Amino acid sequence: MKTQGRASRFTAAVKIGVSRQVVIPKRIHDQLGLTPGDYLEVELEGDRLILTPKALVEKRLAEGLEDIQKGRVHGPFQSVPSLLRSLRGAKKNNTS
Repeated sequence: MKTQGRASRFTAAVKIGVSRQVVIPKRIHDQLGLTPGDYLEVELEGDRLILTPKALVEKRLAEGLEDIQKGRVHGPFQSVPSLLRSLRGAKKNNTS
């Protein structure tokens, strides 16, 4: 893989695999915070291929469901003050 760094830009030459797969260089992958299963929008602009990370609703829903299943949610709350008391209590528990 050939890489070339610039001020705020990083480019790399990668090879297209047999099934049209492209490996994202680790430096770029880590900088963008990508994880397996993330989605990228693929756009053709002139003769350039642009990949943009996308947070899809399905992924966020799955994360929310996981939070519910692991008991990382609270509520419903009858009032804003009761919500705030719960948040302050959670903050105190995290710092203990």
